[in-house]
Amino acid sequence: MPDLQKIPCLYFAVPGPENTRATLERAAERAAELDIRSVIVASATGRTGLLAAELLAGRSLVVVTHSTGFTKPDVQEMPLATRRALEEAGARVLTAQHALGGVNRAVRKKLGTYQTDEIIAFALRAFGQGTKVAVEIALMAADAGLVSTLEPCIAVGGTDSGADTALVLRPAHAQNFFDLKVMEVLAKPRL
Repeated sequence: MPDLQKIPCLYFAVPGPENTRATLERAAERAAELDIRSVIVASATGRTGLLAAELLAGRSLVVVTHSTGFTKPDVQEMPLATRRALEEAGARVLTAQHALGGVNRAVRKKLGTYQTDEIIAFALRAFGQGTKVAVEIALMAADAGLVSTLEPCIAVGGTDSGADTALVLRPAHAQNFFDLKVMEVLAKPRL
């Protein structure tokens, strides 16, 4: 019989922020079991990031925000005071262009034609919006040099707000996207 592991996964009935605490608790539990040092968490406003800083204390935490201008020109959704609180808690906050949406999204908006990165994003959404987000922030954190591509980390994403998806993965730089490997699914919505 091949080497086999049973790894618990939380499957939520619906996506959304009501799953945030359970998702982060599962991520913290698995990080401890595997001695994973780095955790990446998506957090537009910082609320999820602050809870992650509390629940994942002692881990290297990267909190990835939306890029400035994501909702409106020149607007950053995460208040400066929240960013400072995260940094004081030991988290590193990354604000950068989305790995699966930059200039190619501008081409789609202007010319009505989809580009490769957005097609990849749509394919990842087949597993849920949080899966797409978790993969994307892993690419972004690797590109910023905030996580190593040589060791597994946990990436946490969500649907609209909060967190509902956690993956153990080995990140890659965006230019090496196909080297990224999802190793375990720890939590995700069923829908």
